[in-house]
Amino acid sequence: MAAGGEGGTDDGNRGGGTGTEGGGGGRRGEGREGTARPITFVGAPVLHRPCREVTRFDGELAALVADMFASMYAARGVGLAANQIGVGLRVFVYDCPDETEEYRKGVVVNPALVLPAPGERNLADYEEGCLSVPGQRASLPRPDRAAVHGFDVTGAPITVEGTGVLARCLQHETDHLEGRLYVDRLPADQRARILTAYERERDRAAVTG
Repeated sequence: MAAGGEGGTDDGNRGGGTGTEGGGGGRRGEGREGTARPITFVGAPVLHRPCREVTRFDGELAALVADMFASMYAARGVGLAANQIGVGLRVFVYDCPDETEEYRKGVVVNPALVLPAPGERNLADYEEGCLSVPGQRASLPRPDRAAVHGFDVTGAPITVEGTGVLARCLQHETDHLEGRLYVDRLPADQRARILTAYERERDRAAVTG
């Protein structure tokens, strides 16, 4: 998930935080031993199909997670799913604030999203952006609280509960692993306008670059 929106603008250098959930390690911007990989953009098939369950919790998975954190920080994001760097596995990482503006960092493998019951949901309507649709944002109502059950990088069961930007991030990244981008939740005409604007900016950058 791109930085900004309800949580304001992220400068990529926020301190503080609550340490680690799910074996991420360190505070925001720390633990960058991985290698940043190119971000996969809307239209790539890996972004538009469900990802596979992780079945092996080994060094290869740990290396992937390290690369995911490095890629997220390089792109100045607050969340990243594995298919956003071209890997179709059910893993996402995050480093973003909750409603208290305290940063929380972690990784969730094989997440299962849990939202409040329909009668208990409070929808927060804020702008949302995505590293895979760069330069574009749109208001999107989502529940202001969310949780995911899953596993950390070692295979230990974990639960992450989120409010504020973190709640939105948990939903956004879980959507990615189902092959859904935030633009797919928008009305068709608005989705078309955003994708047209993205393609126009991409083509302009290619010409001027």
